[in-house]
Amino acid sequence: MKDFPGTPGTLTGLFLRISQCIFAVGSIASMATTPSFFSFTAFCYLLASMGLQVIWSFVLALLDAYAWMRKKVLHNAVLVSLFVVGDWITSTLSLAAASASAGVTVLYFNDLGHCNFGEECQKYQISVAFAFMSWITILISSLIMLWLLASG
Repeated sequence: MKDFPGTPGTLTGLFLRISQCIFAVGSIASMATTPSFFSFTAFCYLLASMGLQVIWSFVLALLDAYAWMRKKVLHNAVLVSLFVVGDWITSTLSLAAASASAGVTVLYFNDLGHCNFGEECQKYQISVAFAFMSWITILISSLIMLWLLASG
């Protein structure tokens, strides 16, 4: 397997995993600080999806950091296959949750004009924005992992 930026055990790969984790934590923090997010199913789904993303990204960031510090290559075909499947699953879940939450945010707070919550509406929008940023970094990792698997 080829070694290019973003693969497991590289500094770029570690940066992508940390970025995924930070954006997902930002989304969770922004959503969880609102008192009534649990009233909307899409927002609860976003929290669950981002929680799974934090766990997945954090574990892989630790693995990347260990491999980078030890100068190990994580190009085992079985391990890369696991990364591909995990990344694509979390990517799909994150995109679905971010899209559903964005739809609810736009519908309730812009189209129907029910944004009487003030600061709470902004927190919902910030949470959705962080979720999409997390998804973009997950997508990049997913494509790199698929490319790595295909090149091997």
